Amino acid sequence: MKNSGGGDAAKRRAGEAAADEVEDGMVVGLGTGSTAAHAIRAIGERGLDVAGVATSYQSRQLAIDAGIPLTTLEEASVDLAIDGADQVADGNLVKGGGAAHAREKYVDASADRFVVVADPSKEVDALDYPVPVEVLPDARPVVAKRVRALGGGPELRAAERKDGPVVTDNGNLVLDCAFGEIDDPEEVAASLSELPGVVEHGLFVGLADAVYVGTEDGVRVTDA
Repeated sequence: MKNSGGGDAAKRRAGEAAADEVEDGMVVGLGTGSTAAHAIRAIGERGLDVAGVATSYQSRQLAIDAGIPLTTLEEASVDLAIDGADQVADGNLVKGGGAAHAREKYVDASADRFVVVADPSKEVDALDYPVPVEVLPDARPVVAKRVRALGGGPELRAAERKDGPVVTDNGNLVLDCAFGEIDDPEEVAASLSELPGVVEHGLFVGLADAVYVGTEDGVRVTDA
């Protein structure tokens, strides 16, 4: 069952609390989305000697605005990644509402520690949010057919304020694939990863180390 949300204040509490884990000398994976944005700003405000690895154009620009120097995975190893989620259940996630899940996944997976920031509306008993699947443009019909065979309902994500589909930072398309309630996220994740033409999907299974949930009066931290 979904919890009632706490609005932007809850997101800010979660992001700022997770930012308190950042220490001088760290390389930090900078997630994408409104809750991760609060963490990025908080890291910048603390004036620490850190470097960031951005997961999207948005997080890159926020880091620049916050005065956080940027680096790459070729140049540094990530000590801590902070990222948001569209849904959280038992430490597993659905991500990709911002179509940045491919880069988010490999940055988050590379980190020594990965913490999730969310408000209570993102917490559910079982994942049921449509799973974003980034696909090579020419492979879209093939992937859509295979997703239907897996029991999913693929829908090409349309762009807002422009004609045509969403195009990711990698130049690919996104299929939002509705599976209903996902009883076995690990099995669905493995099945999607095997499809030819799939760049990455938004199921993050077994990657998170902790979840910071902002509430009306504080932050609840749960080990994932």
